[in-house]
Amino acid sequence: MPTSPFSPRRLFPLVVLWLLTGPALAQDVPAPLAKLELEDGDTLVFLGDSITHQGLYTQYVESYFLTRFPAKTIRFHNAGVGGARCWDALQRFDRDVAAYNPKYVTVLLGMNDGGYTPFNDSIFQTYRKDMLEVLERIEATGATPILMTPSMFDARAARLGRSWLNEEGKTYYNSVLAYYGAWLRDVATEKGYGFVDMWSPMNAITFEQRKSDPKFTMIQDAVHPGPAGQVVMAAAILNDLDVPRGLSSIRIRRDRQGRIHGDRSQGGALADLTHADDAVSFTWTAESLPWAVPEEAALGAELTNLANRWNAETLEVQGLGAGTYALTIDGEEVGRYPARALARGIRLQGNTKTPQYRQALDVATINHHKSRGPVQHLRDAWGQFQTYGRVRQASEGNPNDENLKEQLANLEKAVADLDARVEQFNAAIQEVDRELQEKRQPRPRRYALSKVDGAAPAEDENSAE
Repeated sequence: MPTSPFSPRRLFPLVVLWLLTGPALAQDVPAPLAKLELEDGDTLVFLGDSITHQGLYTQYVESYFLTRFPAKTIRFHNAGVGGARCWDALQRFDRDVAAYNPKYVTVLLGMNDGGYTPFNDSIFQTYRKDMLEVLERIEATGATPILMTPSMFDARAARLGRSWLNEEGKTYYNSVLAYYGAWLRDVATEKGYGFVDMWSPMNAITFEQRKSDPKFTMIQDAVHPGPAGQVVMAAAILNDLDVPRGLSSIRIRRDRQGRIHGDRSQGGALADLTHADDAVSFTWTAESLPWAVPEEAALGAELTNLANRWNAETLEVQGLGAGTYALTIDGEEVGRYPARALARGIRLQGNTKTPQYRQALDVATINHHKSRGPVQHLRDAWGQFQTYGRVRQASEGNPNDENLKEQLANLEKAVADLDARVEQFNAAIQEVDRELQEKRQPRPRRYALSKVDGAAPAEDENSAE
């Protein structure tokens, strides 16, 4: 009788082989980066093309870290240049990326690499080769690459506007970017890099909004997201890299003996607590501030539910007598609430009247001006260098072209002082960073609840439930 393929005699060698090689194979498989961990003194570099050069999602992410970790000094460097492909990033890599000694480098390249045409394997292979070299260079610095999918190409916006693309490019290019993004995810999985999906949330939100507004877009020119779209991008980074979400929770309760306690509060320090049937007051020093974005990006905050997802800030006060209570912070009224809503907990996130929100918005505004000022000047200087690099490459391939020789000579003069300008702009950036260091420190805030006459707003607008 023939031996069964499942007999112990046949299975024994396979079991031995698995015991010898299985654990070793498991150890050789890296896990993708699960969490972004930036400590005091660390640097994160945003490497990219014009969408990074815009200085929007980069400043929004930086503003989150400025306000969420006020005790840490973390440096952020925008290394985006308009029109950049992976090849261009390689030409400036040492001076524009490695020189900043990053712990992490996010990579947003591919929008230009794909050529704005339907999928072409030759074009993709060039992108693949150059991207892998970019990643090797990042790893050689000791940094961890964080691959980010190309953002959305909005075909409808291209058709409704003045797009230079032909119809095939408009129809298929968003799908080409999806393919590039899927490949990047596979690379991140295999290599143990970080990964952020920009493409999916942008497309999902656009699809949902078009159910009620068929012309909705976050990308007016089909390629470069405006402030709202770039908030979506920033939220994708924070979401996919698992940064802290909640801000603070203040909980005040009265025990059976009538004593009051704030010992269950989180995210700050509570002091000077006083309590009566119709009033309560205390001083709260938060550990961090809310994440705020400039007014021009308000739609993005709404589309991503930014306040509730990233700024959970609740106040729960039990033991007040029935009625409506006015809440003041530092003497300014920020809202009115019924006692039963306060007992369950009210939400302060998104309340633009609170002094902590106004302080965070001040930080975001200063950071916005930094991005529009010295950061933009720095990126423009590197854009000039990128033009020089491309003309130099073209001239090397066409040594007898007199026009290229003349362009190259002019550009060589233009970039001769690049290092000095880079130093100048970096000094200006550091000056603003010193201002931000003071502006982003949480301050003690005096909260007071007092009973007032009149009705309160609807509870479902304020309840933390």
